[in-house]
Amino acid sequence: MTDWRTVFGHEQPYEPQVDGIETAIDTGQEGGYTVIEGACGTGKTMIALTAGIDLVRDPDTDYERVLVLTSVKQQLRQFEADLETINETLPADWDPVSGLTLVGKADVCPYNRENAAGIDDANVYDRCETLRDRTRDLTGEGGDTTAKNLAARARSQQIGLADSGSQSKNTFLETAGEPTPYPPELPEYGEGGPVGAETEYCPFYAQYLEDLPDDEENGSAAEAVPYDFTDAGMVTPEDLVARSVTHGTCPHSVMGAALGEVEVVIGNYYHAFDPRTVGSFTGALLDESTFVVCDEAHMLEPRVRDLVSDGVADSTLRDAETELSRVIQPIKFEREGRQAEGGSKTADADLVRGELNDSDVSFEELNRTLEFVRDLREELDRRVRTHLDRNYRGWQSNLNDLHDEEIPLRDPGEPAEDELSEWAREAGYGDADWVRAEAVGAIVERVLNEAEDEDRTRAAPAVGRVLGEWYRRGHTDYFREIELERTWDDTEPADSWRRAYNARLALHNCVPSDAIGDRLGHFGGGILMSATLEPMDAFTEVTGLQYLAREEDRPVVERRYGLHFPAENRESFAVAAPKYTYDNRGSPGEDNPTRRSYADAIGKVARLPGNVLVGMPSYAEAEWTAGVLEDRVEKPVLLDAASDDETTQSLKDEFFAGEGKVLVTSLRGTLTEGVDYSGDRLAAAVVCGVPIVNTSSPRTKAVRRAYDDEFGDGFTYALTIPAVRKARQAIGRVIRSPEDVGVRVLLDERYARDSWDSVRPYLPDDGEFQTVSPDMLDVGLERFRGRLSSR
Repeated sequence: MTDWRTVFGHEQPYEPQVDGIETAIDTGQEGGYTVIEGACGTGKTMIALTAGIDLVRDPDTDYERVLVLTSVKQQLRQFEADLETINETLPADWDPVSGLTLVGKADVCPYNRENAAGIDDANVYDRCETLRDRTRDLTGEGGDTTAKNLAARARSQQIGLADSGSQSKNTFLETAGEPTPYPPELPEYGEGGPVGAETEYCPFYAQYLEDLPDDEENGSAAEAVPYDFTDAGMVTPEDLVARSVTHGTCPHSVMGAALGEVEVVIGNYYHAFDPRTVGSFTGALLDESTFVVCDEAHMLEPRVRDLVSDGVADSTLRDAETELSRVIQPIKFEREGRQAEGGSKTADADLVRGELNDSDVSFEELNRTLEFVRDLREELDRRVRTHLDRNYRGWQSNLNDLHDEEIPLRDPGEPAEDELSEWAREAGYGDADWVRAEAVGAIVERVLNEAEDEDRTRAAPAVGRVLGEWYRRGHTDYFREIELERTWDDTEPADSWRRAYNARLALHNCVPSDAIGDRLGHFGGGILMSATLEPMDAFTEVTGLQYLAREEDRPVVERRYGLHFPAENRESFAVAAPKYTYDNRGSPGEDNPTRRSYADAIGKVARLPGNVLVGMPSYAEAEWTAGVLEDRVEKPVLLDAASDDETTQSLKDEFFAGEGKVLVTSLRGTLTEGVDYSGDRLAAAVVCGVPIVNTSSPRTKAVRRAYDDEFGDGFTYALTIPAVRKARQAIGRVIRSPEDVGVRVLLDERYARDSWDSVRPYLPDDGEFQTVSPDMLDVGLERFRGRLSSR
């Protein structure tokens, strides 16, 4: 057995770290889970890594790796940094702990990174699969050449460019600060064939194939990794690309080969909970030899709900209809004795027959699925037009006035068969039409990819998968609706709703606890941790942990660690202002006592020296607040709006630069979680109201009803507790280190008083938040400022 202090990356652990590490190790040895709520500064990252690595290196356990999952990029960097710290402090006679961060192809493909060879973020996945298939076809059994020859040809092209005296700065493709052995354009292979018959291939993938062991039974894909695991330590994506391309091999393939060999794998929730990612990439990690760490675990439930939900867009149905027609047409025209139209856009009849003969799909099923998809799209169109006629009279002339919409396909409060399934049955479509669509989609993809000699993501398989799931899933745990997302498409007719909307048939998983618990049950054990998990019993229920404890007798141990930074550096208030609900405040433009009370209180906090963060229940409320503050404070007021990552980053940079400012945002945005406001970046934060999602949304009603059935109190479990966690995340941005000084304010009487709808029970029971009336907030703020000035 090892001594975890040898692995621990610092000289002296905090007291919570000692307890957390030893608890996690003991629990992990029994195949269980440790659930940790730890305030900022607890050192949760180091707790998880130390416990996990200790278990992996303990010869008496079956653990082979630690899999870290986090939903926040900043936390991903923190795990990388802490693993590097561990390696720097290990004894000289210890091998460093090997680590690897998982990212997508777009982040590591050398061509995509440098926008070379016509490969970019929009096509990198399809282009990659096509190039890989072509490379395998050229080098596989019956192929024209070898992987070694392909890589050598690409290198010789490069040498030829250099020998020719070319002055082009792009003679060598360079990325991650390293030159590759290949030119920036894709090489081609052809042996004496007609001009234009050459085949493009990927030289990086060719080199990877060459490096694979010849004897797959006695070899391992890890032999193709161009570095030694035993001394590599933490390999970041940038490191991985640099190490791979200098050797001339494919970084993404190397990542996959190294995946099962390293001791610490760092990724996101997709890598464990997204069915398609697990099926194609990370499935080998999901067993009892893996110790899993779920960071930011308060996000586990909503993130997994999204990952295990499904849907298909109207445009995808349209494309699937076209694909099906292209596969059916050659045989149909052959039977009718006429030539297929469209030339190369249709498949060859012999090819279609061959694929059908090699499968259990019949030509009649192809036709039946085409009819089903075509009729389904017509029914979708009918329902959208009916909804718009009912709610937006004259909408054809006022497309700019339309908003995002949900069209429920059943009463969200009463589980029952959805209307689309009922329509299909009445239209004569039975069980087989739903279920067989998936097999039909797979055949369509194979035929078209073979006909066009290019692997592309096709629409028909996605449509088939969703139709199968639509049929198989229950009607309480899953809610079906039509989603209308506001967009604009000038190619559609001027009076068509498709000009203004993207429509989507959506299949929402309302209660993801089974999916989460089932997946956690595959691992040997682990840690789930966050600064905001209370109440713990609710958290363990909605994540399926209580099921593991009850039914599989696996221990689930809870730990809570509060702030241990100097108490004199902070002041925390729960202000008994009127409830910030729509009934009390009205629309943002209204002038009433509730809005005046909040404007006064927010203004008091905003006038504190330094940067102040204001969190509102929505972006519309944030816009109102920013307008109010511009008349009440002298410092600049910045307004966050729903925008892209680049705009948000620019806003953060502006907020952090120079003198104090006020930043107003939505509590459902990205600036209140996972953002580093340490040091003097934030002096105060005020949260206004309890950010419960729109309860009138059909989807929200369906989730609430499903939680009622599953847990007994849908409103509390599905709405209130997640909202309080959002508020706690925002308020937790203020105090991030022992040196940080600041004020935290929760503004709404539901945080301050016990009542039928009080959320005070969901705050930590540590007495941190003092209850004050709105007129006493000034006194508390002045007292804190006085205490600081007297130091």
